Amino acid sequence: VQLQASGGGLVQAGDSPRISCVPSGRTLTRFVMGWFRQAPGKEREFVAAIKWSGGTTLYGDVVKGRFTITRDYAKNTVYLQMNSLKPEDTAAYYCAGDNTLIHSSITDYRHYDYWGQGTQVTVSS
Repeated sequence: VQLQASGGGLVQAGDSPRISCVPSGRTLTRFVMGWFRQAPGKEREFVAAIKWSGGTTLYGDVVKGRFTITRDYAKNTVYLQMNSLKPEDTAAYYCAGDNTLIHSSITDYRHYDYWGQGTQVTVSS
């Protein structure tokens, strides 16, 4: 599976941008698609995940209530809507996918086999 992430850039605190991830190369029926982020000098952090079939979602505590992950079957795209951004949300955001995850592994980046190239989101105060 190839993952192509896009969106992001330089935004203001309080803005609500949306980043996208387009998977290709494989049927996604059993896949969990996730977003992780990594700031300089910090470990990669779980943001959100969605089961491609069924649409069940899971969120990291730091973004719960502000970010929303969705998927569009027709466009074969996963979105991360980010609302009320804060400077501490500044990071490179990575799209990831895997079809072998169990529930307890969804938040752990080490269990994902497929990764996009990352898209930078910089939030200025």
